[in-house]
Amino acid sequence: MTTIAMKPLKYGVTENKKRTLDSLTIQVLNATDEVSQLQAIVSSLTDKLTTYQGFLTQADANKTQALNNVNLMNNVVKNALNLKDNSRVALKEVIKANSKIEKVAEKTTSVTNKLIYTAEMINKLANLIIRKKAQNPLISDQLITMVTAAGNNANNAVALSLVALNAAFTAQSTNKEVQNTAALETLQAIKLYNKLTNDKKTNSPNLSLNTLLNNAYNTTVVEFNKMQSAYNETLNQLNLKTADLNKAQINLKSLQSGLAAANAAALAS
Repeated sequence: MTTIAMKPLKYGVTENKKRTLDSLTIQVLNATDEVSQLQAIVSSLTDKLTTYQGFLTQADANKTQALNNVNLMNNVVKNALNLKDNSRVALKEVIKANSKIEKVAEKTTSVTNKLIYTAEMINKLANLIIRKKAQNPLISDQLITMVTAAGNNANNAVALSLVALNAAFTAQSTNKEVQNTAALETLQAIKLYNKLTNDKKTNSPNLSLNTLLNNAYNTTVVEFNKMQSAYNETLNQLNLKTADLNKAQINLKSLQSGLAAANAAALAS
């Protein structure tokens, strides 16, 4: 407790003046104690506010980072969705193409079989005409030439159809591989999208990444709000106590001035 040193009073000071000086002295002592207590409270609240300011800054940084993570995940989910949709479209188109190639292969096979049969018939006819020519010279040489040419053309057509049939089978085989790859890609794309967004299809006890990141962001928002409330409450307390301290300091100065004036008056009497 602060003590006030008082100068010796000149002999003859009345009891009334002495009581006044004693009362003023006690008031000054009480006011000094009040100022000291309020100053300690203000200092404590200032330190507390500084601490909460640090916590609030960190909470705000955590919230910002969590929001950035959510935004990045939203982009990842969007890309995963596009991949899933595009994979499905690609697989559907590959299946359609494979179906068309199968039909082409079937038709080419049918045409080839017919060409082979036709070539065999033409060749047999040509051989028959040649044998008849040996027996009957009146058979036209031009007829033999035409039938022979027809046989050659038929054989060439068969050869070309076999090339086309081989190309169709090769395309069909390649397209089957593409279809299998596209099907696997589609399956993986669906699994990836589900792992990112579907809590029930993550194949693990954990929630999806999208849910986890959103939960993390919501947690940072709650923590930030708590820190904001604590900071605001502490700031309000500090403002109130600072105002009380200012009043107490003004009151102390006023009492000290009154005591000094009373002392001066007592010594002068």
